[in-house]
Amino acid sequence: MKTRTDFPHRVRIKEHVWIPMSDGLRLAGRLWLPADASQVPVPAILEYIPYRKRDSTRERDDRMHHWFAGHGYACLRVDLRGSGDSEGVLKDEYLQQELDDGAEVIDWLSRQPWCSGQVGIIGISWGGFNGLQLAAMRPPALQAVVSVCSTDDRYADDVHHMGGCLLSDNLSWASTMFAYNSLPPDPQLVGESWRDQWFQRLEGSGLWLEQWLRHQRRDEYWKHGSICEDWSAIECPVLAVSGWADGYSNAVFRLLANLQAPRLGLVGPWSHKYPHQGVPGPAIGFLQECLRWWDHWLKRQETGIMDEPMLRAWMQDSVPPTTSYAVRPGRWVGEAAWPSERVTRQTMPLAWPGVLEADDCPVPEREMPIRSPLSVGLFAGKWCSYSATPDLPHDQREEDGGALVFTSVPLDEPLEILGSAVVDLQLSVDKPIAMVAVRLSDVAPDDKATRVTYGLLNLTHRDGSDSPQPLEPQKVYRVQVKLNDVAQSFPTGHRLRLSISTSYWPLVWPSPEPCCLQIITGRSRLHLPVRPRQDELDARIRFESPEVGPASTEIRQLTPQSHSWRVIRDLAKDHSSLEVVNDSGRVWFRKLDLQLQRKALEWYSYRGDDFDSIRGETYWERGLQRGDWQIRTVTRTVLESTAQDFLLHAELDAYEGERRVFSRNWDVAIPRDLV
Repeated sequence: MKTRTDFPHRVRIKEHVWIPMSDGLRLAGRLWLPADASQVPVPAILEYIPYRKRDSTRERDDRMHHWFAGHGYACLRVDLRGSGDSEGVLKDEYLQQELDDGAEVIDWLSRQPWCSGQVGIIGISWGGFNGLQLAAMRPPALQAVVSVCSTDDRYADDVHHMGGCLLSDNLSWASTMFAYNSLPPDPQLVGESWRDQWFQRLEGSGLWLEQWLRHQRRDEYWKHGSICEDWSAIECPVLAVSGWADGYSNAVFRLLANLQAPRLGLVGPWSHKYPHQGVPGPAIGFLQECLRWWDHWLKRQETGIMDEPMLRAWMQDSVPPTTSYAVRPGRWVGEAAWPSERVTRQTMPLAWPGVLEADDCPVPEREMPIRSPLSVGLFAGKWCSYSATPDLPHDQREEDGGALVFTSVPLDEPLEILGSAVVDLQLSVDKPIAMVAVRLSDVAPDDKATRVTYGLLNLTHRDGSDSPQPLEPQKVYRVQVKLNDVAQSFPTGHRLRLSISTSYWPLVWPSPEPCCLQIITGRSRLHLPVRPRQDELDARIRFESPEVGPASTEIRQLTPQSHSWRVIRDLAKDHSSLEVVNDSGRVWFRKLDLQLQRKALEWYSYRGDDFDSIRGETYWERGLQRGDWQIRTVTRTVLESTAQDFLLHAELDAYEGERRVFSRNWDVAIPRDLV
């Protein structure tokens, strides 16, 4: 990645600006301005997230916003109310207060003397979410959105649930914010009030996981902020971006299919990162691509961006299975519209004794049972890859021993898919609550199996997640499992494998008790979204090499980082666990004379075939230090369950130096609601 220092505009940085809210509180921002913006006003770009502009995202913010400012934009990075250096308390995700504040920030931006009145918003993850949500509020000055790694549906396609199943990332993400929310603002910026503000956060932010677990179906809590409730609300242009290793790639396809405003979609091989930082690679010149977008919509210049295909996606080549990739080989492909008429459905029946038939031909009907061990899922990786640890799925042969598998004959010609594979299953089950996990893998001639995509369904949600219903044991149901969208090439000689299991821990919380599914072959089918090659058109898709702006301060690593992902099987005790270590060590920001510490540990475990032994535990340490000023917080969260309840225990301790100054514990039992 190239660091650029020569720009059309010289850049001024304002380290700290206050943005007043109508209720008297102030939000904190960092501002990058073209040096001549006061004489020649420019459009503004907002990034609005809770991840501490002063330190945690400082380098990333510098690299992106300095680059945009150097090309003639005023860039404002704002901490949400109650986060970083902003006043107030952050009590949950995407509250109406957050969105109302965001609309006020946009209005404030548009009225500054250095702003032309045109505002765009860019964000990844949380910032991508609230970018779409703010667009749906239609603040007058907001003219365009770049939404990266985000979703239109907070229940069906976010870190909390998938197919009505409870994701373990729900615990992991809650623990991340539990730790973030425990930190104070920087005394250098807010003065003596820092300690009072810190205690307001410690006492008032709460345990978000408890709130989330009290909403196990798609109720009004999740509908708030889900723009899929009213697609027509968004009228400004949207550039939707994600990666195949990210958890949010499906939203790009839904946004393209349902928005009526001008829109483009871009999906690369990346994990949960901006594409100019993209891992797995290849990374692209994403800032240059955004500049084409901003220049077109905020400056009304003709850049050719809207002449690109509506969807540009990375068609992944076949690769051996492993938990991390530096680069995913492949090529760019494009579609002028989505859904694309060029993508057709190929149907492959599931046949006894485990065959995936090549054609949609009649096959005998026969019941095939599956009752999976809890070990299926230990090699699944995370729901959303952050590439901080080797968190992608490993060889699926380890998983297939506990699954019902259907494998095709070797392909006699290459096959490419783009979009969502769908599995129609006819099945019965012996328990009132059950789930099914379905995986599609690429099986090489040496039998190594690389997971291509997967889907989950809580079978009590078979008719929707608003009003789930228990299953009637032994009754035959027809259900549809949508697998995650993907672009994948299967070479000649490779086989396709569909794997079906009744558990997928620790990616998803298991059902209350073991169950047996009976899959009816002949009535069950895999539908593939097959795309023919169009090499001449696809070859026109090009991106520049990634470049970024300069950092504003030296950042020095003071203590080593440690990242690991270990599966531990204690056969003597019949105990298995997944241990995740994400220790960023201690870093020093020279210009700020500030040290930042961050360590996160996670454990997901079970014992034998005991569904009551399922346990997720997280531990976080966060610290800040400048001279004699030293604070540290420790958070711990444990989630267990019985057949009837989720059992939640959490601890929060805060220290000044070595003295503990705050401590709070939570012990909560929350009834399971058909999960």
